[in-house]
Amino acid sequence: MSFSKQLFAIVLTTASFLSSCGDYLDIVPDKTQEVDLLFERKEAAYKALATCYNHLPTNDAFYGSFVMASDELAIPSVQQTEGTDLMKGNQSASDPIMGYWSGYGATGQGQSSLWEGIRSCNILIDNIDLVKDMTTVEKEMWKAEAQVLKAQFHFLLLRNYGPIPIVDVNLPISASEEEVKVLRNTTDACFDYIVNTLNTAIKSLPLKVSSSNDFGRIDQVIATSIKSKVLLYAASPLFNGNSDYENFVDAKGNKLFNTTTDPKKWEKAMDASKEALDLAIATGFSLYTFSDSAPEFDAEDMQATEVKSLYNYRYMIAERWNSELIWGASNPVNSWWQFQASLLMKKPGSSSVEAAWQWVSPTLRMAELYYTKNGLPISEDLSFDYNNRYEVTTIPASEKFHAQEGERTAKLHLGREPRFYASLGFDRGINRTWGEKWNLKMKSGEIHGRKGFSNDYLATGYSLKKMVHPDSQGDAYNKLISYAWPTIRLGELYLNYAEAANEYNGPSQEVYDALNAIRSRSGVNNVEDAWSNLALTRSLNKHLDKKGLKEIIQQERMIELAFEGHRYHDLRRWKIAENHLNTPVKGWRVNESDEANYYQIQEVGQRIFESPRDYFHPIKILELTINNNLVQNPDW
Repeated sequence: MSFSKQLFAIVLTTASFLSSCGDYLDIVPDKTQEVDLLFERKEAAYKALATCYNHLPTNDAFYGSFVMASDELAIPSVQQTEGTDLMKGNQSASDPIMGYWSGYGATGQGQSSLWEGIRSCNILIDNIDLVKDMTTVEKEMWKAEAQVLKAQFHFLLLRNYGPIPIVDVNLPISASEEEVKVLRNTTDACFDYIVNTLNTAIKSLPLKVSSSNDFGRIDQVIATSIKSKVLLYAASPLFNGNSDYENFVDAKGNKLFNTTTDPKKWEKAMDASKEALDLAIATGFSLYTFSDSAPEFDAEDMQATEVKSLYNYRYMIAERWNSELIWGASNPVNSWWQFQASLLMKKPGSSSVEAAWQWVSPTLRMAELYYTKNGLPISEDLSFDYNNRYEVTTIPASEKFHAQEGERTAKLHLGREPRFYASLGFDRGINRTWGEKWNLKMKSGEIHGRKGFSNDYLATGYSLKKMVHPDSQGDAYNKLISYAWPTIRLGELYLNYAEAANEYNGPSQEVYDALNAIRSRSGVNNVEDAWSNLALTRSLNKHLDKKGLKEIIQQERMIELAFEGHRYHDLRRWKIAENHLNTPVKGWRVNESDEANYYQIQEVGQRIFESPRDYFHPIKILELTINNNLVQNPDW
């Protein structure tokens, strides 16, 4: 049993020892006698460590996950989640949606306050030396794990709220009212604290966790990877020289943002990403490639690049604890099955489809995001009929691996890169699911389309394949094959490095190599060849220009990490969220049964993002009432 499973199995017994004291930051320890008992022996202290881990947010939940909080996915109007509610503009300072500050959702299904997580980490750090049956090395390692988790919790709060209080130690029970009423620190101070905490912890961590029983526990590779992400955010426009917050001050009148752009922050992000990338590779991590035997229905075609690349990308997510996964999260208690069930298409004729909800659907914007077969955006490839992309055409034999030869579908669905076909199902496409190979027919009334006025349907006409194990079967929940959600994978580190290196030094072969490693695994032409082809490229040699390469890197990141919980946060840190998250969500007319009407674009929902207000979440008003030294985020 992996550590993550052990963690969730024991955490409920720990709650009575480390219950919340109800303060807005939950930083004053209570039940001191019980805390002392918790650190008498290693077995009991392990529960305290598990509690620290248990505060990590999960992305694999359908309800309450940031995976649903962008323009990537749509669901029927009657099937709402916190994420889609957030993006409809329903955020409120009186009762915030997706609130890491105060926590949200029902017990066992929602997210605890990350201040409680910080408090739990501080309790362990302060008391682990009391344990009698642990070695000094063990104590220092557990302490370091708690330090990394504490740094991660501070980072997640910083990412969502901007400047936050730094809580490095729990205040004593004798703390005065004024001591408890902490102020928000500057963003630079917050980033410095997080990075320094990580650097301190790394020295006492094992290089790499290798025991399957401990998968998910923090090691040096994970900690350096977190540092790569933290410094990438510190260098990004949301935090680096953001003039929108020139007048954002704390209760004492101190400025909370440094509005002067510092290029050196990109250098730090570049160096940290290179350090993390080199360490991961040196310790055995590699970009995943599929090496198992293919199912019988694809066995003869596995030598084809299109099929092999599809398996590489699909199983990169679905194969549990594979060579690319640096930090994974697995919660077998409440959430991991929810997201797969919400994605999985119903199997026609099955006696039960209880674990196949067929609710979550990629948006048209995501269908248009992926490259053509030439490794170019669809608007940049001269060989792609971009202006007529919504027209219907007959599927040629050259598309036989991904679509049904002789049937008819939109031109948008043909001549695309392997990641498109590994990620999205579409009308007259092919889906490898339930351990079978399906020919999709998705118009209303057809075998995979909407039946009558059922609320279980794909609102845009697309299904999401990427985050579903191809062998998961939806007739029962115990037939869904779980995997560890990729909190950090090697592909992300390549992208971190490419972005930071280009921002600091401009285009270089090192940047191209990082991008090409990602593209090659998925059967996509390398950057230089794609953007240097005069016969294909509208923007010839775009990759030679720093601004042009920045746009290429951003699109590469949005494709490679699609549906993994990155897009909402990346759009914010790049300060381009209003360009994407303030527009209608579109798809095909899924209630239509004939070709001419089905292949018309319709709006299926609205995303609302008010700039600059929505770049940071509101602090719950109740918290501001309790602590009048806190200030609300601007425009809330």
